[in-house]
Amino acid sequence: MTHHSGLCPLRSHMKARGVAACIVPTADPHMSEYLPARWQSRAWLSGFTGSAGTLIVTSDHAGLWTDSRYFEQAERELASSGIVLMKQRVAYAPEHLAWLAARLNAGARVAIAPDMLSLAGARQLRATLDPAGIELLLEDLPGAIWSTRPALPTAPVRAHDPAFACATRAARLASTRAQMQQAGATQHLLSSLDDIAWLTLLRGSDVEYNPVFLAHLLLDTERATLFVPPGKIDAALAAALQADGIALADYAGIGAALAALPQDATLLLDPARVAVATLATLPTGVRCIEAGNPSTAAKARKSTGELVHWREVMARDGAALVRAFRQIDTRVRAGETLSELDVDAIVCAERARETDFIAPSFATIAGYAANGALPHYRATPAHHARLQARGLLLVDSGGQYLGGTTDITRVWALGETTAEERADFTHVLAGMIALSRARFPAGASGPQLDALARAPLWAAAADYGHGTGHGVGYFLNVHEGPQGIRPPVPGGALVALEPGMVTSIEPGLYRPGRHGVRHENLAATREAAQSEFGTFLEFETLTLCPFDTRPLEPALLDAAAREWLDAYHAQVWTRLAPRLSGADRDWLEARCAPLAA
Repeated sequence: MTHHSGLCPLRSHMKARGVAACIVPTADPHMSEYLPARWQSRAWLSGFTGSAGTLIVTSDHAGLWTDSRYFEQAERELASSGIVLMKQRVAYAPEHLAWLAARLNAGARVAIAPDMLSLAGARQLRATLDPAGIELLLEDLPGAIWSTRPALPTAPVRAHDPAFACATRAARLASTRAQMQQAGATQHLLSSLDDIAWLTLLRGSDVEYNPVFLAHLLLDTERATLFVPPGKIDAALAAALQADGIALADYAGIGAALAALPQDATLLLDPARVAVATLATLPTGVRCIEAGNPSTAAKARKSTGELVHWREVMARDGAALVRAFRQIDTRVRAGETLSELDVDAIVCAERARETDFIAPSFATIAGYAANGALPHYRATPAHHARLQARGLLLVDSGGQYLGGTTDITRVWALGETTAEERADFTHVLAGMIALSRARFPAGASGPQLDALARAPLWAAAADYGHGTGHGVGYFLNVHEGPQGIRPPVPGGALVALEPGMVTSIEPGLYRPGRHGVRHENLAATREAAQSEFGTFLEFETLTLCPFDTRPLEPALLDAAAREWLDAYHAQVWTRLAPRLSGADRDWLEARCAPLAA
């Protein structure tokens, strides 16, 4: 993806349109986390390839706002671009909207593409700009000068294999309609791609790592229309959808369909997941009910059948990773030269040997030594480290399988480790175990549980800057709402953890320039006990892969944590040993050995 050359033409176009500033967000018409190439205008203009960031261009300044996960990457990718890194969520650094309001005079115009701005986002923008007398222009200025802009993706859409779907379209549509009517809505608009894929039992490959496809879905009390680019759904699948009450229409037809809604319609939509451009044609008389999509909460609660498939996927994924990690560990210790790029290749190759594997669920993070301290590090042919037979290697990776999505982080000692590395490794593991062992009342939310994972780190006067856990989709997006485990945010929604939800547990500790540690498993929430105080819940750890006990300081773990680790390793051995042989099985046995008393 070439870049930088677009800033001059963009500024010329801004001048011609009388625009003082142009905001280029990381978004598409579906408010996706990962974007189809067509909407990667921020990356095209700036050269910054991280998954989060906002570019603001004025006549004399260009700044890119991103968070601490990407500071080092952004500094490298923005070098000599004329674009300044503006650090987000850092003390005394202005956030981009405040910076913009302070920099522009009353009467100035700010442009942003309306298909990359949610309804909620537009309100937030106006709340900042209106009091300063700044006008908002909903126009895609980068799109107007991007002559090589990619077309819409053309990959086919397929039905999720019925052997793994664990549901019918009819049932999912019916339950969504029941909630729609309960809310008092006659129609429901969905633009979020994972909601649409889940509701229609369809999967695609329009977005890297996420098995989703570009679409909008409009439901009324009897029918549903799926707006999808033509040619992506074959005749047989179209007929099956028709039989389930889903008609097909062109992706570009959503505006006309909304314009045709009757004046007395009441439309249910999620203001954070629908673009301003999509709603531009909505008749003024149509009443909107703004709330989360009913499918988002339903999708988060995995069914018994889905969890059965997922447990099997975890055993396959674990076996693949044991083969990969054994190979990396033994080859480096034998003096062979491997790089972080080889780690990615080996992990992907071993996963690809497993049945029903589709693709990675995100770009592998393989960070050796100092690179492990960058939470969203990605090795490239131009920037990567060679592994040496000492220190720590952090590997965060995942797979998309027909029967579930995986996301796991393990840290391996490739040889001798320092006292600091061992202490950090153990404190983070203590935090992960503390949260994994937690029992909590029904109704408790992620922000209430977050401190359990941090307490052992806090006791060592350490902390980490990211959340502790995110929801995970079932052969869907690796990052899924509505639940999450992270520190409380003022005004943030508290979403209760419910039985069936699958969430990551991933505390970390990062020492810039030295090393990073993160341990991550996926866990399903389940019922634990009933008492006079109500229902209590707990986590069932789904991930099956040993932890490296060589860099562990057992004295820093309490008896309960050591007991949990031994029990976990016993289960990993029981589940994975039958799937492995020879050196792989021997290596697993050594890694799963109980801690010495």
